Amino acid sequence: MNSSEQTISRIERALRKAASKFPSDADSYPLTDLYIQVRQESGELMIFDDDDTELTRCVVEEWIGNADETFYDDIQPLLRKILSRMDEELHALPLLKPFSLVLIGEDKETLADLYLVDDETIMISGDLMEGLGEDLDQFWEELSKK
Repeated sequence: MNSSEQTISRIERALRKAASKFPSDADSYPLTDLYIQVRQESGELMIFDDDDTELTRCVVEEWIGNADETFYDDIQPLLRKILSRMDEELHALPLLKPFSLVLIGEDKETLADLYLVDDETIMISGDLMEGLGEDLDQFWEELSKK
């Protein structure tokens, strides 16, 4: 999905606004994940914390009325690109690690883990253990040949 620089800026601004809700001078950082919910019909992008408190919202005009069945799959690369561009800012969020940014559907079901930070481990897209089973199978196969 190709998006304009205005769309990217709008989403980055929403992420910064959500981040500003967490004071950096707090005695202890909150333990929370951030949930990004997009409403396909209205183009609204909302960001919530673990308590379903809405931190911010914006409207992405390019997404208004998008009826594609693959809409949520199509927006994931864009969101990951934006998160990658904001890597330093997101890593510095005053949240207790590990934390993640998760794309959720309208019924609050998890659609994708977009960004995960765990001290030294930063994962953008996909499952942290993706492909582990195949790697282990290959390892055992090679080991059994010896």
